[in-house]
Amino acid sequence: MEDVPDVSRLQVHDGEDGAEPSAPQPPTVEKIRELLMTKDDTTRFVGLALLKSVLDNTPELRDEKGVIISLWDAMPPKFLDRLLRTGSRSGSERKDAKDMLDLAVAVIHTFAILLPDDAKQDEKLVGRIPRLAKAVLYSSKETTQVIVQTLFTLVVVPGGARRFADLEIDDWTPLIEIAPEHPHVMPIFIWAWEKGTSGLEDGLPKEAMRAKIDEAIQSFISSFLGTDGASLLLFISHILRNLDEQLIPPNPRWLGSLTKLIRSLSTNRPTADSRTAYTNCAGALLLLYPTAAPPMLFQDEKDAAKPFSYHFVNLILVDLRVTLPTLLEKLNDAEYPQISQRMTSALDILTAFISQLIAWMEELDDGAGPGPEPDAPSRPQLQLRMPPDLVLRLSRSIAETLSVVMEHLRDRWDAAVAGAAGLHPDARAGRAHSDLGARRTLAWDAGEARAAADALVLAAVRAVALWIRDDDGDALRKEAAGLVDMFVELYRESGGGGGGEGGGGGEGGGAESLDFRLPVLAALEGVLRTPEGVAASAAHDGWKVLAEDLLAILARSETAAAHDRRREKGKGKEKESGDDGEKVEEQEKEKEKEKEMQAELIRGDRIALVLQILAEAEDSTPEDWMAVVTAVAAYDVPAAEGGPGALLLEFATDTVQLAATLLAHANPGMRRRYVHSAAAVRGVAEQLREQAEEESGFARDLDAAISTLLDIQ
Repeated sequence: MEDVPDVSRLQVHDGEDGAEPSAPQPPTVEKIRELLMTKDDTTRFVGLALLKSVLDNTPELRDEKGVIISLWDAMPPKFLDRLLRTGSRSGSERKDAKDMLDLAVAVIHTFAILLPDDAKQDEKLVGRIPRLAKAVLYSSKETTQVIVQTLFTLVVVPGGARRFADLEIDDWTPLIEIAPEHPHVMPIFIWAWEKGTSGLEDGLPKEAMRAKIDEAIQSFISSFLGTDGASLLLFISHILRNLDEQLIPPNPRWLGSLTKLIRSLSTNRPTADSRTAYTNCAGALLLLYPTAAPPMLFQDEKDAAKPFSYHFVNLILVDLRVTLPTLLEKLNDAEYPQISQRMTSALDILTAFISQLIAWMEELDDGAGPGPEPDAPSRPQLQLRMPPDLVLRLSRSIAETLSVVMEHLRDRWDAAVAGAAGLHPDARAGRAHSDLGARRTLAWDAGEARAAADALVLAAVRAVALWIRDDDGDALRKEAAGLVDMFVELYRESGGGGGGEGGGGGEGGGAESLDFRLPVLAALEGVLRTPEGVAASAAHDGWKVLAEDLLAILARSETAAAHDRRREKGKGKEKESGDDGEKVEEQEKEKEKEKEMQAELIRGDRIALVLQILAEAEDSTPEDWMAVVTAVAAYDVPAAEGGPGALLLEFATDTVQLAATLLAHANPGMRRRYVHSAAAVRGVAEQLREQAEEESGFARDLDAAISTLLDIQ
């Protein structure tokens, strides 16, 4: 038997030999089933052609699921593969090979649409994905379109996405090459990479998939050379924001090519669609590659008449100023998620540029910065080649834009929580049930959107926080003081102060809430340097919320250090017999706990700095603030070899300094009541001083704290 039927020798008679053929009769379903189930490929091809004709011309048959399933069961999968393979052969001399490919693709597409959902999951259907993907290279334009539609139909079926994701990169290449002409190709990859990789195990399987995705993105970029690249930028930005973080390439070779596309698109009269594309993609790159992406995106050519960074950031600022004032009225519209995503990306770009600007200015001043940016793991260095007058002009524009951003935050928060600035959480009622559905009783236009779960709110707080913390001007800081109630509630929603009820009228902090704590702490560092900020903090329980989190971190750090000491002592017993898999799992858990503890220590250090600003602003320490002194006095200083090292030492040092400041600002009567606590705090400081290296910053800070504690006793 040949690989495929020889259609040229096919003869069909309706009557006996020599007799006049009778009028053609429509084939029955049973007859088609019989033809498909024969062993002869030529007869099978006849059945396949008849099946296609019947399904196309008998609409009522397409609704009979039982008949459709029976016809599909009669279909030999290997026969379909042979048709696809023969039609996909390069240089095939069979003139009917393309017809075989067209017919096979059309039939598979039809059944992919008609079969019930449970039947579509069968390997017999999704198993055709590899042949279909390869057939694109040799199919006609019309058949290519059908193949793309079929693959998209199959990839959304459970099992279909995984089957497509398992393909080798050589199988993906034909589809990647036609992506510029067929927009539906990219959704196939989006679905496959997001849904088809969910079951991959950590380690080698994910490493292999990450390498495949890395190479595929490089191929996509090559395929889109010569186009404006807008659809490609949207595709990559979506992938980078939604893909499992372990599948995102850590050091991609295509980063430079992609930033060139962004720069080109943004300078060539961008349309609304292209503006969305380059904004979303640039925002994603700056978040994922905070060290590598900024120099590629913001770097200016030497002696350029109009630096690109100035042009690009101005585009972002204009978009923010134009869009944000009217965004709130679209909160419940279907277009809000798309606009909100663009604004979120724009704010991420602005935050990254502000970070570069601050780093550049600090380098010029040979000064040291106040610490890491909120949520930013590192600060890459960038040499800005921008004339001073443009830097000044851009700084003013940034300040004006951030003022608009703060106005939006104020309106967004008021709409989300109650419709009135400063309304206490206890006054935020629940939901009223009506014919129109459940609605919050006080919020006028928040719908189901919760401010604490809105990425735009987080991006806005991050941008505002970075500027008002590091910029010396008080105008924006005083304006931001009007947001302190929001800052405190967002912090509480993030789990820092023992779950409150704010955050967009929600039912307390939950899994959907974003983590605002570091950005809020950065914002408070700037706001609390103004009298208006201190007064607003006092009015909205700022100290209480932050101090509760600080004391919780202090207790957990003590427990973690004790656990580490026990683990060090028990290391000699680890060589005893045991399950290696359990040991590896236990080690991974220990690493994760240590990583979480280090993150908490970083946050605790920032809390101590904010509370220090508040403590220094008070003439007399309030009684309820002395709980911090009591907690520090009872702190069990870990041994030198235990705990997370320098992070723990820095956190403990700053907390001791805070306790010393509180005691120094306490009135004489309070000092007498806390004399034993003061002595204990000094003892903690002395133990920490023994662990600090001489001439280090820790040693100097602890010496100052010990001196303060000695003076007040």
